[in-house]
Amino acid sequence: MADQPQVAILLSTWNGAAHLPEQLASFAAQQDVEWRLFWRDDGSADETVALMRSFAEAWPNRVQDCNDRHGRIGITASFLSLLRRVPAGMLAAFADQDDVWLPDKLARGAAALASVPAETPGLYCARQMLVDAELRPIRPSPPIDGHAGFPQALTQNIATGCTVMLNPPAVRLVGASLEPAGTLHDWWAYIVVAAAAGCILRDDEPAVLYRQHAQNAVGGRASFWRRALAAVRRGPNVFMRVFRAHVEALMAQPNLVAPGSREALGRIAASLGQGVLPRLQVLRYPGLRRQTAAETWLFRLWFLLG
Repeated sequence: MADQPQVAILLSTWNGAAHLPEQLASFAAQQDVEWRLFWRDDGSADETVALMRSFAEAWPNRVQDCNDRHGRIGITASFLSLLRRVPAGMLAAFADQDDVWLPDKLARGAAALASVPAETPGLYCARQMLVDAELRPIRPSPPIDGHAGFPQALTQNIATGCTVMLNPPAVRLVGASLEPAGTLHDWWAYIVVAAAAGCILRDDEPAVLYRQHAQNAVGGRASFWRRALAAVRRGPNVFMRVFRAHVEALMAQPNLVAPGSREALGRIAASLGQGVLPRLQVLRYPGLRRQTAAETWLFRLWFLLG
């Protein structure tokens, strides 16, 4: 097994006992990789911690307890604290507590990331099969076949966390970064890798049974019209608050930004303190767009108004 890919599974739990056993079983069923599980509980009040310790007993030397005394710190900080524990040279895979992984999930991601040059950060993500609480299929998630990179990563996250895998350079890069308040771990990882001119790899085949239920922290994407209606109701302020936070975090950490991305980032940052005309000029960047034309027009409206 020494020649198999070494993958660190990163699992942040919180009151996940209802669905956790099926997800843990899917970790154990992963094929053609050597996995290790790094987990941290974010303040559960149910049987989650007991389930995790029982799994660790069943898989000695495979499970690392990364709990600390910080209490509840939130999903993003919890996942990124786990990322910073990944041993050198290992791939990393974010994991949700309530999904079920297909048996070849990690192997497919590892094979894709093997194509990335050794010193280049790489991020792999895949589609999901949306399922209900009883794992009955609903539909595949939308294709992720639009543009991916920078500055597009600032406009929309295409990397659903439960499918994301990072190669060792990306693990180091994202782990050394300081994430802004209000972001999510998967979106921030995508932004950092894209800003560094890393490789963004997309798999059009579902890799995960993505369980949809009332307790989802972040669920699957709804239909276009439902997303559009929700966006109109929210208005520009929520989106632009996160957009500004991402831009400011990158500006404060220029070591994260590749030379080819610096001009675009600088012009975007400068325009946010100016009026409509400078923002219109910034919108000429071809990469400053979302996955569909309609979503791009809505982004442009929010960018001009917010």
